[in-house]
Amino acid sequence: MKEIKLPKKGIIEVITGGMFSGKSTELIRIANKAKEEGLKVILFKHKKDARYNDNNIVTHDKESIKAIAIKEIEEIYQFTAIEANTNDKKEVDVICIDEAQFFGDPLVRFCEMNANVGKRIIVAGLDMDFRGEPFAPMHILMAKADKLKKLNAICSKCGAKASRSQRFVRGRPAKYSDPIVLVGGQESYEPRCRNCHQVEE
Repeated sequence: MKEIKLPKKGIIEVITGGMFSGKSTELIRIANKAKEEGLKVILFKHKKDARYNDNNIVTHDKESIKAIAIKEIEEIYQFTAIEANTNDKKEVDVICIDEAQFFGDPLVRFCEMNANVGKRIIVAGLDMDFRGEPFAPMHILMAKADKLKKLNAICSKCGAKASRSQRFVRGRPAKYSDPIVLVGGQESYEPRCRNCHQVEE
């Protein structure tokens, strides 16, 4: 009897939350588990995030995993998934993307297109910017996700669950009009709960 091969079922998974909530740690955990299951996994990060290493995804606790640093989401097509405007598939089962908020709206199309041809897409990124506003395109991906995990840190001021990223400029809370993107770690940001989060006018 001839074996019937069922089509792969694609999925979009989103890991989100504020800074220091463990998003990259969770992404690394899932990627390693998929590798242990024999799946072909490839990881990407944005070139803007060179805080700890130019290429590897590195957590604030210095846990790391090999990744490919790219500037635009279109660069992924040369490594994996389906080529733009073709049906040519490359043999990768799981695509992991860290710091997804830096890739903009093209990331949404990329995730949908690859999930539709059977890829498992795992995306980690901030759901809100330092002002507490939705961080595009994460809010769109959260709505389109098949699986969503929202993580919390611990508020550095009161110890409650922290859902926001507090930015500081020269020791003062950042202004609402400050640039949205500022790559940094503990020298520029703290996890804060809703009540302790501050943005200056």
